[in-house]
Amino acid sequence: MRMIPAKVAAALSAFALLALTVPAPVQAVSATYFEFTDITRERFVVQLTNPDRIQHARDLLSGATTDRPHLLGRIIKRSAPYNPRWSYHLNSDTVDFFDVAIEVCDATIPYVEDHLDEAGGAFLPGLVWCPWTSRLVRELPAS
Repeated sequence: MRMIPAKVAAALSAFALLALTVPAPVQAVSATYFEFTDITRERFVVQLTNPDRIQHARDLLSGATTDRPHLLGRIIKRSAPYNPRWSYHLNSDTVDFFDVAIEVCDATIPYVEDHLDEAGGAFLPGLVWCPWTSRLVRELPAS
């Protein structure tokens, strides 16, 4: 039986995870912004435009649900006006929520920043990021 190299297997797993957790686009609404944190207590802002995901985020914040409390998405390697502290942000079309995920996409907010040049290779294959300790903190007021 032929073995798949570990890096290839990890990349395939990350792509499969993203394909399974990011459903087809839904009618977009105006952007809504949420702040999340992780084990480092750093803060990161994510833009949501999908009405179902916005509602899920609000349900998490209100305590109406505890399902799928963590965020995942595909990194874009440039800062966003709503998240200027970091040199990267999440593509809002790929942001979703999860309960458990594979280890290859886990990293803290500052670790991603410090290793952004490596993201997309063996580190965060496919630029898929799923911080296991992520949790929403608040919805940001509309500007």
